[in-house]
Amino acid sequence: MGAVIEKKKQVVDEIAEKLQASQSTIVVDYRGLNVSEVTELRKQLREAGVDFKVYKNTLARRATEKAGLTELDENLVGPTAIAFSNDDVIAPAKVLAGFAKKHDALEIKAGVIEGKVVSLDEVRAIAELPSREGLLSMLLSVMQAPIRNFALATKAVAEQKEEQGA
Repeated sequence: MGAVIEKKKQVVDEIAEKLQASQSTIVVDYRGLNVSEVTELRKQLREAGVDFKVYKNTLARRATEKAGLTELDENLVGPTAIAFSNDDVIAPAKVLAGFAKKHDALEIKAGVIEGKVVSLDEVRAIAELPSREGLLSMLLSVMQAPIRNFALATKAVAEQKEEQGA
């Protein structure tokens, strides 16, 4: 019996470590998905660098207590899978929300973004954000706009003076 308890303690420690280390964690109910759909979801998440695993709710609750995220406990009911991402805050929300649009059976319950428990609506809002590369290109475009406008104005003034001089 002691070996079983030790194994459960290891799982609780594993979940707690993942909760603390991840930038983004999303809790979902996968009930109603068939095997091929779950396989496709796992593939998409793996390609995005997201760890996706099914845990027993009692072990997950013990881990949230250990990690100081007990607000998440109310969502740990029924069949629950958890997606962890250590690198990208947006990736798990984006993949899961996209998959949920095509498959009604997948239900996003809640999440933890950078150590703060967030609701379903906040997860959906995060999923709507562009990727990191998209945000960087938007920022670059905004930063280039004044220089581009200055260059165009200078060119227009030069052309106007050239016309007046000719």
